[in-house]
Amino acid sequence: MKTSFLFDARVAFLRVLSSAVLLWITTLSTAQAHEVLPSIGDMRVVDGEVTFEIRASLESFVAGINLSETADTNESAQAVAYDAVRALSSDALAARFTAFWPQMAQGITLTADGVPLVPELRGVSVGPVGDVEVVRASTFSFAAALPEGAETVQMGWAPDFGVLVLRQMDVPAPYDGYLEAGALSDPIPLAGGGQVTGWQTFFNYIPVGFDHIVPKGLDHILFVLGLFFLAARFRPLLVQVSLFTVAHTITLALAALGHTDFIDDVMQASFGIAFIDVVEPLIALSIAYVAIENIFMKGISPWRPFVIFVFGLLHGLGFASVLAEFGLPEETFVAALIGFNVGVEVGQLAVISVMFLCIWQAVRIDRGANEVGQGYAIYSVLLIAALALMALNPAAMVSALENDVWLFAAPLAALFVFAIVSIHFRDHQDAYRRIVAVPASVAIAAVGLYWFFERTYGTIIGA
Repeated sequence: MKTSFLFDARVAFLRVLSSAVLLWITTLSTAQAHEVLPSIGDMRVVDGEVTFEIRASLESFVAGINLSETADTNESAQAVAYDAVRALSSDALAARFTAFWPQMAQGITLTADGVPLVPELRGVSVGPVGDVEVVRASTFSFAAALPEGAETVQMGWAPDFGVLVLRQMDVPAPYDGYLEAGALSDPIPLAGGGQVTGWQTFFNYIPVGFDHIVPKGLDHILFVLGLFFLAARFRPLLVQVSLFTVAHTITLALAALGHTDFIDDVMQASFGIAFIDVVEPLIALSIAYVAIENIFMKGISPWRPFVIFVFGLLHGLGFASVLAEFGLPEETFVAALIGFNVGVEVGQLAVISVMFLCIWQAVRIDRGANEVGQGYAIYSVLLIAALALMALNPAAMVSALENDVWLFAAPLAALFVFAIVSIHFRDHQDAYRRIVAVPASVAIAAVGLYWFFERTYGTIIGA
């Protein structure tokens, strides 16, 4: 009786601890109003000059944020400087960017047939201050004189300036490139014809989709983990993930094709808010729902498949909003859309695979495998590795994850602790579920509810 009481008390403590830990970890990196978005550049040839009009967040450049290592400006060491610049008036920010331009120009690579060109700033247009918690869209343009008879142009910029979606305009079969990590465009034929093939587009957009799950899609990661922790068995997981995949594929395709635009028009006309501002809180609520149901259900309820399908439709709209930020190439639209979706699926499978490897030994022991010593050894090593990564914070991993390593390593460290406790109480019924799966679900639900109220509040204030 005493042993049972101690077991229940420790389980309750672990649930509270897991909720607090994951809430603390995750909410530090989720202020979507400061999310780093790709810059979009339109290239034209006008009167013997090659011109570029770039739509971007000028505050990030002026504040000196390294956009190749930052997914959210709140996470940058220059966050305070960014907020100060974000509060500047349109004219003041335009003046600050004009003063910054010589420094930015040094980070821009522009050549014509291999001959370096010198970009010259031609104009800056900054939107109104508006809600300082929302990214402000601004544009700037620059140009360079083309040598006589030039046939191709290459363009790129320093990794610090982040992703650049470069689109050639006013020519047949235009070039369209997604340039990241300081990548230089292919030679772009000025007369057109530089468009990549459908297969090239397909493969180019797979990493784009993957990147918006790992590491940027923390809300989608938590939803998938919510599905995972219901039961670490293949069949129920396959049913849930398949329904989720089919659903978000449907709405992603419909939204990308523009068939959901009328909903946004109705929302704007009736309530003065964008449709995505409603979708984002509902996505957070979907995370909380699946996690809360995990706490009370040991298997798939009769209604859960339908609920997951509906939530999958919402997540598809969330993915579509990402694509809308930089668009898809018109001529190879289908290939880009499919490639992006494949990348999303690969990202989801990567999340599930990593989590499966993390908990499988604890599940095996809970199901009767006589591998207790091996389990203790595995999770002790994994725990030490996670703690070491948190302490060292390797620069290569920071760059790959676009966040400090502890953001991902700390939840894993907590999970390994729970797994060790689960092995210790292996003789108790449902030890894995009560000590690992349920506490993890409690934590996920807490984060989902926090996001729901945070995003709802932001939508109301913004309206």
